[in-house]
Amino acid sequence: MTVFCLAELDGDAVAEASLRALTLARGLGTGSGLAAVVFSALPVADSPVSDVTVADLAAYGADEVYVVAGVDGYAPQAWARVLAELLDGATAPPDISRHAVVAAGTEHGNEVLAHLGAITGLPVAANCVAASTADAGALGIVRQRWAGLLLEEAVLDAPAALLTVAADAVAPEPAVTPAAAAVRAVSPSVRDADLAVRAAESSAGTGGASLATARVVVGGGRGVGSSDGFAPLEELAGLLGGVVGVSRVVTSEGWRPHSMQVGQTGTKITPDLYLACGISGAIQHFAGCAGAKHIIAINTDPSAPMMTRADYAVVGDLHAVLPALIEALRARGSGPVR
Repeated sequence: MTVFCLAELDGDAVAEASLRALTLARGLGTGSGLAAVVFSALPVADSPVSDVTVADLAAYGADEVYVVAGVDGYAPQAWARVLAELLDGATAPPDISRHAVVAAGTEHGNEVLAHLGAITGLPVAANCVAASTADAGALGIVRQRWAGLLLEEAVLDAPAALLTVAADAVAPEPAVTPAAAAVRAVSPSVRDADLAVRAAESSAGTGGASLATARVVVGGGRGVGSSDGFAPLEELAGLLGGVVGVSRVVTSEGWRPHSMQVGQTGTKITPDLYLACGISGAIQHFAGCAGAKHIIAINTDPSAPMMTRADYAVVGDLHAVLPALIEALRARGSGPVR
C-alpha cells in the first residue's frame, strides 16, 4: 500500500496535528511505505522546505517527502488536485490494490480531503482514531461519530482510502527506526479554476495555532453582548497564548464568522484549557468542547448548563471578571501561561 500524508507546517516545523496523522499513517505503510506531501509558496530553486521540516517528517516514518512548490497561499482545490495526481500515479505491488491518503482533522485537512473525494469519487472517512488492513485488502477503521460521543467500527472497501485523523485522538510517536527521507520536487499541474479560491494566511497573535489545535481557547457567547464586546476576550487569549472561539448564537448574530464557532456544527476543540465566557452551554456546543482537559465557565446564571459541567465556575459578570483577570496576568509578566 502506498500511503500519502498531507503534512501541514507551523513555520519550519511540522504541525503537531500532522505528526499525529503521520503516526496513524505509518501503521498502514506496508509495501511502498509512507510519503509526506508538503505544499510551499516558494519555487523549487529557493529550497521551498527546510532541512528541519524534512528531518521532522523522516523522524515520524516518512521515507519520501513530496514538495509541491510554487502554490501561492492555501488553495484547497489545487492541493486536492495534486494529491489526486499523486494517488493516480502510485503503483502498488501485484497483491495490493489499494492506497491511502491521510490528513489531520484540521480545517485544512478536512477541506482538502473533501475536495479530493469530490475529484476522485472516493469516500472520505473523517475523524478516525485507528485504522488497519482488513480482509481482501479492505481497511478496518475506528472513527468518532456524533462529535466524539461514540466510536464506530467500520470497514472501508474502496480503491483508495481517504482518512482524516481526529484531533488529539492519536498520540504523536516517532518511528522506532527512522530512515533518511528522499525529497522529490513536484510541479503542480492545476487548472485556473483550482486556484480561484486561495487564502493568504497570517498567524500573527496566535503563534500559528488554529481553533482545532490551540492549547488555550477563550470562548464567547451571547453574554458578550456585541461584536465590540470581544475585545477583552481577544486580549485575554493573547496573554494566554490562545485563540478565541464562539458559540453558534454569536455567528447567527453576525458578531463573528462561522470559522470561529465551537460546537457540533462548528469546530471540535481539545485544548488544555477552555474558558467559556457568557456561554449557556447547549448540548450542541458542549459536544464541541467536551474534549477540553479543563473547563472554566464565567456566567451570571449559576444554573446554566456550562456552569454545571465546568471544572471551575465563576458566578459573575464577564465584563467585570475579565478586566480583573487581564490586569492580574499583566502584573505577572508577559508570555503564555504554562
